[in-house]
Amino acid sequence: MSYVLPLGPYHPSLEEPVHVKLYTEGELIKKAEVFIGYNHRGIEKLTEVRNYIQTITLVERVCGICSHSHAMTYCLAVEDIAGLEVPKRGQYIRIIISELERIHSHFLWLGLAAHLIAFDSLFMKCFATRERIMEMLEIITGNRVNYAMNIIGGARRDISKEQFNELLKVIKETEEEFKGIYDIYDSDSSIAARTKGVGILTHEDALIYGACGPHGRASNVNFDVRKTMPYNSYEDFDFKVALAEDGDVFSRAVVRLVEIEESFKIIKQAVKNMPDGPINLGNKIPRVPKGESLAVTEAPRGEVSYFVVSNGGQTNSRVNIHVPTFKNAATVPVMLKDNTIADAGLIVASIDPCFSCLDR
Repeated sequence: MSYVLPLGPYHPSLEEPVHVKLYTEGELIKKAEVFIGYNHRGIEKLTEVRNYIQTITLVERVCGICSHSHAMTYCLAVEDIAGLEVPKRGQYIRIIISELERIHSHFLWLGLAAHLIAFDSLFMKCFATRERIMEMLEIITGNRVNYAMNIIGGARRDISKEQFNELLKVIKETEEEFKGIYDIYDSDSSIAARTKGVGILTHEDALIYGACGPHGRASNVNFDVRKTMPYNSYEDFDFKVALAEDGDVFSRAVVRLVEIEESFKIIKQAVKNMPDGPINLGNKIPRVPKGESLAVTEAPRGEVSYFVVSNGGQTNSRVNIHVPTFKNAATVPVMLKDNTIADAGLIVASIDPCFSCLDR
């Protein structure tokens, strides 16, 4: 028999509201539609009545997981308009926070994926390991969610020698715990049964729909902004782009696991090669001339871009934000087709959606 089943907009397994309409034949999904717009907060409009410092605070709240990425990308755009060059030490501090954010975001996804396939002991293990990273972010920045580490012209706070030593200690301990999580994902038969061959997005469809970030790279889309269009001196660092070919849920897990390893490497390189000197250009509200700029960074979920327009006044003329979930949400109907209702929640979650980012 044919059924039309709603997944959301308010559903126990969804942290944020989205509506996916499933058209089914028995247990099989034959068609799906995604409806967005339940979490709109008007942030882009609000930027037009905020000065440049206030806007950093505002855009940092676009997302609670990749808050640093949003604030940093906005700062990069304004710095480009104003012709400001961030000191090298400030760039390296931004990179350390970016990679810590990527690690805790990927542990979050790995834990939630385990929860959705009813592997709750792995869920708790992932979140316990993630907690180490959250505590380290709090030690460095004073905050667990919105770190307030960006100002226009660099980093807001320096990292002390003692904090660097603690960071390396935490990274070493986290790497040891991570090995156990990696081994479970790599070898557990129940994970393989629920993720391999599920929610496939082919390489061709990934290109057609513009899939980005770990979601796109799991379908062998070789694009990482840190490599393709380096910013904040990412060209100084030795790391590889994580890729997989099968385009299923398991591939998306593998890509994130490998990216965690690479983030560990980047952080250790940043600490070892940390330049001396200032971390920013001062704390005054900058004088931003008339102009426009597009800044693009690689957030944990994928490509984030900020198009900022200045009319030479005290506030933004326009701030346009593009987020990875907006691009990746279009792939959900493609992945759901010919899968079962039982796998629908996992497939939607496999893009690591942030509907807070998406709707803004």
